[in-house]
Amino acid sequence: MWRSTADNSSATICCVASDKEHDTRTLPTRSALPASHPLRDGRTSNSALIAAAEGREVAHTPVWFMRQAGRSLPEYRALREGHTMLDTCFNTDLTVEITLQPVRRHGVDAAIFFSDIVVPIKAVGIDVEIVPGVGPVIAEPFRTAADVDRLRDLEPDDVAPVIAAVAALADELGSTPLIGFAGAPFTVASYLVEGRPSRDHVHTKALMLSDPQTWNALLDRIATICGDFLKMQITAGASAIQLFDSWAGALSARDYERSVLPHSTKVFDAVKQFETPRIHFGVGTGELLALMQSAGASVMGVDFRLPLSTAIDRLTEPSPLQGNLDPATLFADWSAVQSNVERILDEAKDLPGHIFNLGHGVPPDTNPDVLTKIVDLVHRQTSR
Repeated sequence: MWRSTADNSSATICCVASDKEHDTRTLPTRSALPASHPLRDGRTSNSALIAAAEGREVAHTPVWFMRQAGRSLPEYRALREGHTMLDTCFNTDLTVEITLQPVRRHGVDAAIFFSDIVVPIKAVGIDVEIVPGVGPVIAEPFRTAADVDRLRDLEPDDVAPVIAAVAALADELGSTPLIGFAGAPFTVASYLVEGRPSRDHVHTKALMLSDPQTWNALLDRIATICGDFLKMQITAGASAIQLFDSWAGALSARDYERSVLPHSTKVFDAVKQFETPRIHFGVGTGELLALMQSAGASVMGVDFRLPLSTAIDRLTEPSPLQGNLDPATLFADWSAVQSNVERILDEAKDLPGHIFNLGHGVPPDTNPDVLTKIVDLVHRQTSR
């Protein structure tokens, strides 16, 4: 059995704010979690990721990478041979191994659960496939009120192999936190309505503007499914969750606030009781950060377009931030990578908390050794 070598200390710790003065805030009790959950029994409660997400003092800035589990690793490509993406997501053993691969290789401070945002809608019977080189493709796109009824509630048996993988990973990872995730209602809806990835989201926006009743019914149903999926991941052992609203940046602030925010709020409300860190991330969402924060996130993910020092000023209240190296930087020479990593760490020095990440996912052709070197660099530069 593989185990993390990170510190597995007691869950009781004095909170210290970013200015190193004592913070009198009370740590979450997490009483809604099972007694054996890694956050309640102390395995992950003092990990660098959880501490940073809660604005506590850390031994070093934690690092993980969106899409760290998967396509950039040769061991992943070898394991995936003969398996479709969604078949892999519903295979407990494959999911566990793929999730662990980057933790072993890079020494990151968290594992991101290997899955896809369309897994819960596949689980409730929607005909969706992930086509290589294209992305999720829906056999029958959603365009009418009648289509909404095709989305039934998510039941535990629908995702039993998936949740079994979460439980197995929570045990295998020891003191390294597992991050669970789901797609936000708008992004999932955009796939359902467009039928495939889209640059302009014309069908999605047309439905949103022309038939708000159907639109809200659709997003409300998705929010229920995604909220239930996150609850299952948390109770099975995920120590944090991230809600991906990948395509929210296609919206104006007005349309987001009126037609999307209530549904993302519903997802976060579904898991708030567990008191786990809740990360909210979108691409091109610099103008939406305060609205997205108001949905209920405790950590805001920032893409690479906006300096962290600017992002914090756009929020309604201070919050730990996650980000935000441009993924394209991974293909530059090491001196350029190093200088950009150091720049981001400097921008983050006065934040309430910082989790180092990319400003989007790891590109498939990335040299994995670069990621390993970044983890080592961040740890060395921020060790206290």
